[in-house]
Amino acid sequence: MSYNIKELPNGIRIIHQEITHTRLIHCGFILDIGSRDETKEQEGIAHFWEHMAFKGTKKRKAFHILNRLDAVGGELNAYTTKEKICFYSSILKQHFNKAAELLCDITFNSIFPEKQIDRERQVILEEMSMYRDSPEDAIQDDFDAQIFTNHALGRNILGREETVNKFSQQDFFDFISSRLDTSKVVFSVVGNISFAKVLKQVEPFLAEIPTKKRLYIRSGFSSYQPIDKTVEKDITQSLCAIGKPTISLYHQDRFKLYLLNNILGGPSMTSRLNLALRERHGYVYSVESTYQAYTDTGFIGIFYGTEEKTAGKAKKLALKEIDKLRTKKLGSMQLHMAKEQAIGQMAMAEENYAALMLIFGKNLLDRGKITELDTIFTIIKETTAEQLQDLANEQLAAQDFSYLTYLPK
Repeated sequence: MSYNIKELPNGIRIIHQEITHTRLIHCGFILDIGSRDETKEQEGIAHFWEHMAFKGTKKRKAFHILNRLDAVGGELNAYTTKEKICFYSSILKQHFNKAAELLCDITFNSIFPEKQIDRERQVILEEMSMYRDSPEDAIQDDFDAQIFTNHALGRNILGREETVNKFSQQDFFDFISSRLDTSKVVFSVVGNISFAKVLKQVEPFLAEIPTKKRLYIRSGFSSYQPIDKTVEKDITQSLCAIGKPTISLYHQDRFKLYLLNNILGGPSMTSRLNLALRERHGYVYSVESTYQAYTDTGFIGIFYGTEEKTAGKAKKLALKEIDKLRTKKLGSMQLHMAKEQAIGQMAMAEENYAALMLIFGKNLLDRGKITELDTIFTIIKETTAEQLQDLANEQLAAQDFSYLTYLPK
């Protein structure tokens, strides 16, 4: 994996990988700002900012922003997570300069028109209602709040109605001013363009962005207590979540935990949870286990839906499969197949160049470097059955889990 990195005087870094067998270029700004960086009174403002970036800049109105790339078949998008805001685009290579300049404009020159704030406020309130009407989404948000009690990581990225209804133009300017750090901004480019051409086209307008340093420091999370909670909902089947905090993205065992989680309940139809809960007993339509690593902590969680009468049995089965990973060492063939499966999934993910562009940006922000895929493959290949069993005992002890169950009223 060959890539190029350059840091500008204002601290903004450019990362690039050239892919010659495509007509497209994928590019975007990744900012080290997310919903966990909000105060309680600011809940939802990072996500609101993501929406408002498309609503007007110092030199463009909303229509001109939307039409700039749409007119040449390009895509313009954005998203917000707990720790990142991303503005990104996919475009034919001959229109790269348009995309890069527009992304720079909406990222750093938004003016947050008051009329547009009022309009977009309604859109976000509708988005919040949509999520509330989707219990599969709601249980994940509620479980975050349960795991990360009284911490910003547990807050809903969309915010609360009370806060969203109060945001004014000045609130956006104040939030950006206090949270933006140009040394924590990466412009990532993957596609059919040389690094020299990228620098020639983007350096002129990136260099104009003034240096900005933030004094704000994220508050860590360290106060977890297991909670078992049941809530009645107007739904037709039970929804269940099992999980706990776990290791961060800086931990030396994070790729081993990725492998362990993949064995337990990854996307494969042969994951242990899918074979036990769906294939052998028919208790669920789908079940997933997810590992989310943050800069100072992490989260591992299992989510599934089942009939109310089988909720107890499904929970026992899930915990039984977890316990097997702790008490029974993987056989050599099982371990080999699990490794091959994880490596294959990662290799296929690398073929998604738009996703790769975002991964580059996030890795550079979080780790200051790009972890080569071959390095990750080596870690996975060298992982032993004993190491996975030890990790399962450290991270998957039943007494440490929290539980959240939605039951039909």
